[in-house]
Amino acid sequence: MFPYRPEIHQFPYSDYRFAPRGYYSPYTEGGWLWWRSAIESDESYCLPEQQRLTFVLVHGSWADAHFWDGIAAVLRSQGHAVYAPEYAGHGTDPNKNVTHAMITRSVVDFITKQNLRDIVLVGHSFGGSVIQKVVEQVPDRIKRLVFWDAFVLKDGESVADELPPQTRQGFEQLRAVSKDDTIMLPFPLFRDLFVNTATLEEAKRFYTSVSPEPAKPLFEKLDLKAFYTLPTPKSYVYFYQDNVLPQGEGFGWNPHMSSRLGLFRLTVGDGDHFTDTRTRPAMVAQKLYEAGRD
Repeated sequence: MFPYRPEIHQFPYSDYRFAPRGYYSPYTEGGWLWWRSAIESDESYCLPEQQRLTFVLVHGSWADAHFWDGIAAVLRSQGHAVYAPEYAGHGTDPNKNVTHAMITRSVVDFITKQNLRDIVLVGHSFGGSVIQKVVEQVPDRIKRLVFWDAFVLKDGESVADELPPQTRQGFEQLRAVSKDDTIMLPFPLFRDLFVNTATLEEAKRFYTSVSPEPAKPLFEKLDLKAFYTLPTPKSYVYFYQDNVLPQGEGFGWNPHMSSRLGLFRLTVGDGDHFTDTRTRPAMVAQKLYEAGRD
């Protein structure tokens, strides 16, 4: 087994407006500049010090920490502290034989080693199940949890338990034919479910950053008894064009997942699951700020 070294992806310019014109991010393809729409937006301004937050951003499946590059740049330009730790089995970690506990430990270790406190901990998609477990281990360091179109699992559930039967069956078949117990999204599924508001050209470009996802953590049932005893404030960000989970019939993000949080703040947007992180990072950043602020 390869040793795992947690990474943190930080955009090298504290203010994206001062990035050199030809800056290339590993999260881009073909020279497409993810920060273009952020520059053209009027959302960039520096908040008063008392309104600045510390964000820790946890990505979901079929992604890595570069998922947050554009959003993190906008938030930093407004004066927030932003961290996007990578977790086991993702990014440059070649070991796909990971567990949900290993993924959680990656984020917990990062938070404690950086001695971060008063955190707004954000989880996207599968990352929702990760932040559920992270807060159990470091509840005193977290100011608020923000679930963005993210799984909120019941005690004893796995992420796979919340998938529609057809989707789960498809994932099980893809897992069975892989050589390393991973699941790779076919392009038609990625295009229709994850980037449904993108143009075909954008969808193809985004797909180049998709890599096989370790399957085991998606099917592990989690003990979440401690999570449901914590008083940590919670928010849910729901993008109503997100098509990853069907709405209604016992599935979906909001209210199916969000209602499990008890008392929570709801923030809504008009994006899908992936597209807006690249095309409208300023919009996403604003929604996360609204969800995380006092």
